[in-house]
Amino acid sequence: MRFVERFRAWGHPNIRARHRTTLMVTRDSELTPRGDCVVAVRAEKGLADLNPWLREAARSREAEITLTLEAEGYIFNVSGRGDPRLTLTHPNDMVARKSRYICPRTLMIEADKAACDIPEELRRTLQGEIPIWVTIIVETL
Repeated sequence: MRFVERFRAWGHPNIRARHRTTLMVTRDSELTPRGDCVVAVRAEKGLADLNPWLREAARSREAEITLTLEAEGYIFNVSGRGDPRLTLTHPNDMVARKSRYICPRTLMIEADKAACDIPEELRRTLQGEIPIWVTIIVETL
């Protein structure tokens, strides 16, 4: 089965996108330069707001999860996997992790990319206060 959720977030002048192991989208509107994993702010949804069917599907060991960022003609995909231990309950944040660490903010584990993998042109674009479309796809067998 395939579940899709799409919503808007926004860029911010303090987006650095340099973190080597994580990538985060947040509902928070403020961002300090220390938040180097954050790639979008003012998101319309946090993990707790996602469709319950999508959240349930993401808890499958076989789930393949993709997060796509689209901004001003640029597209960036991060793919990882689900896990039965995911709670997907954080009201503000969603984090793609290269590791297998799980907390309420974790959207996916064993991600193939992190914030530092965003191409420089897109990184500069995300520093503008521009709309960013975020799409989450969960596919299960």
